[in-house]
Amino acid sequence: MKDSFLGKRIRGGGYAMKGAWLLVRHEPSIQVQFVIAIAVTIAGFIFDITRTEWLFQFTAIGLVMSAEGLNTAVEAMADFVHPDFHSKIGHIKDVAAGGVFFAALVAVIIAGFIYFPYIFP
Repeated sequence: MKDSFLGKRIRGGGYAMKGAWLLVRHEPSIQVQFVIAIAVTIAGFIFDITRTEWLFQFTAIGLVMSAEGLNTAVEAMADFVHPDFHSKIGHIKDVAAGGVFFAALVAVIIAGFIYFPYIFP
């Protein structure tokens, strides 16, 4: 079973959960996003948002957390490949961070669409 298709998928899922745990445990940027995710989840319960709003909210949370995780991986790989300062490595890291910025901007816009009508009826 260890080398079967299902066994490999289960093992891969274990690696993914380990990676998610490592991110939440050791990466300050993910920790900030995680706290924000908890805060907006609590806000969702307080304002009793609709099922559709929950879907958009969790999609936004997933988008930002995924982008942040990928950015962390790109930065770690870039630092491993070239530990000293290099303008091309800096460019790569800036572009990866830009991807997180776009994801976070979309998440803030989604949060605005969800919560603005509840806060300012």
